[in-house]
Amino acid sequence: VQLQAFGGGLVQAGGSLRLSCAASRGAFSIYHMGWFRQVPGKEREIVAAITRSGGSTYYRDSVKGRFSISRDNAKNMGYLQMNSLKPEDTAVYYCAAAYGRVLPVSRADYSFWGQGTEVTVSS
Repeated sequence: VQLQAFGGGLVQAGGSLRLSCAASRGAFSIYHMGWFRQVPGKEREIVAAITRSGGSTYYRDSVKGRFSISRDNAKNMGYLQMNSLKPEDTAVYYCAAAYGRVLPVSRADYSFWGQGTEVTVSS
């Protein structure tokens, strides 16, 4: 599967952005999907993940209640709705896909990656 993330941009603190991840060349519905982010000099960290069916989700603590992950398998699309954005959310965001029986939350478990989309939150 090939993934392409888009939708990043510059937004003021408190604002919202919706990231999208388009999947191609594969059956998107067979993969779990995750969103990760990375800032220079730091490890890439998971932000949220969703099972292949969309029935279960995971969020890192710092985004709980503000971000929402979803997917539309019929359209081969994944989404990350980001509300109440904070300057510390500034990063390059990546979508990724993974096999497996359980929802993976480790970067190492994800086999397919899209290019990043940059999110900048100004204070």
